[in-house]
Amino acid sequence: MLAKVKSVATVGLEAVEVTVEVDVAERGFPAFDIVGLGDKAVSESRARVKKAIENSGASFPDKRITVNLAPADLPKEGSNYDLPIAIGILLANREIEGEIEGYVYGELGLDGSVKRCRGTLLVGMLAREKKLSAVYVPIETAAEAAVIPGIIVYPVRNLTELIEHIREEKKIEPMKTIEILSLLDDAEPQVDIGEVVGQEVAKRAAEIAAAGGHNLLLVGPPGAGKTMLAKAFPSILPPLLPEESLEVTRIYSVAGMLPSGTALMRRRPFRSPHHTTSMVGLIGGGSNPMPGEISLAHLGVLFLDELPEFSRSVLEVLRQPMEDQTVSITRAMGKVQYPASFLLLASANPCPCGYLNHPFKECTCGERVINKYRARISGPILDRIDLHVWVDPVEVNKLTSTDERREKLDERGENSTQVRERVISARGKQQMRFTGIRGMYTNAQMGNKQVKIFCKLSEEVKQFLNTAANKYNLSARAYFKVIKVARTIADLEGMEEILVNHIAEAVQYRENVW
Repeated sequence: MLAKVKSVATVGLEAVEVTVEVDVAERGFPAFDIVGLGDKAVSESRARVKKAIENSGASFPDKRITVNLAPADLPKEGSNYDLPIAIGILLANREIEGEIEGYVYGELGLDGSVKRCRGTLLVGMLAREKKLSAVYVPIETAAEAAVIPGIIVYPVRNLTELIEHIREEKKIEPMKTIEILSLLDDAEPQVDIGEVVGQEVAKRAAEIAAAGGHNLLLVGPPGAGKTMLAKAFPSILPPLLPEESLEVTRIYSVAGMLPSGTALMRRRPFRSPHHTTSMVGLIGGGSNPMPGEISLAHLGVLFLDELPEFSRSVLEVLRQPMEDQTVSITRAMGKVQYPASFLLLASANPCPCGYLNHPFKECTCGERVINKYRARISGPILDRIDLHVWVDPVEVNKLTSTDERREKLDERGENSTQVRERVISARGKQQMRFTGIRGMYTNAQMGNKQVKIFCKLSEEVKQFLNTAANKYNLSARAYFKVIKVARTIADLEGMEEILVNHIAEAVQYRENVW
């Protein structure tokens, strides 16, 4: 007898429907074959499925079993086909009578327990797209699918539960739909930006970067506060929008990095890879391509501390993703594309010893050593960074003064909550501006076409910008980045029109600090 059970394959960040066809033949020698271009994990499911069925109190047929995973030309990987294969065998052998509509997805343990699988969120999204009413997924990851409205999510604990559910002996209680907004919360910052002493220019640049999603480079001597400012950066980032949260969660679900029982990524990612990270670790890839750090930082922050310490070849692969906001990985098994719209936050010392241009300490590096050190970061990478800021060493009197005295010395003295309110307000303006443009949430994501539409400049402003572009020898890319940064500065001030002072401040951040 032939039975069919629907399941799902994940290809990159896309879900594809797979039909698990199971035939249990009365004639022929006993065998258990799985066809359909499966990987090692799929072929090993034969042993898991057999023991799971037997240990669940059901009979495994001593007959010729053929399982086909259709479409046959689509590579299948992972252990998530265990559960649909087991149900298909029981249905084909008439061990259970009934029908199962919707997607079945999950790995089986030898005792019949259903274990967590990567990509459960994608199962729910595909079910909604295909207008299927239900999904049967592992209880540990069922919350991922439960955020998708319009589908019934059955959290399956073990194979016995699902058998009883199909037989209508004991129904599985479906999960309630989880409201996305009820899950999103604010980040708990390691450092409040108000704890960073002085550094008003750097704080202002951080605010602009957070408001518009702009890349930021901090250059300065050791101990000036670059890393501390980076640690405070998450505290001024706006909360994730519901649609942004789904985008980020989809990546972490496929990567298997969502904690058990977690429905959504609640906060913007902040990834800080070590400078020994490989090219594959940063960009993604492998024989079975997986997301890298730049995709895990999607709609969040990728912090590269001590930027020149990273391998130049590793940094160079950032060029295309920083421009296109996606990364394509091609392997023998096929091609996958991951989103990579991240905010690059980087820090660097001006030279190997760190004291070049220091007001009090002398640099011990020779010119040749400095040039070699600086050559580790190429011009094209620097050109893709919107804001370049020099971080001066902090004045001693600010460090040693009392808190009351320090507030007077600190020109702004603002905490993260105050800065974050302005950032959220500016992001709200951008959200309204880009309504109807899928995947665009910030000014930094605008292409040249959107810049011309949303960043109208008066003749006076154009003339000023052209003069500045000639003076600083700005590239065409840098020219448009200045306009986008100026648009963000205007948003922070609540202004619709970009003025000369907005352009002047944006140009200031293009000065050569490296």
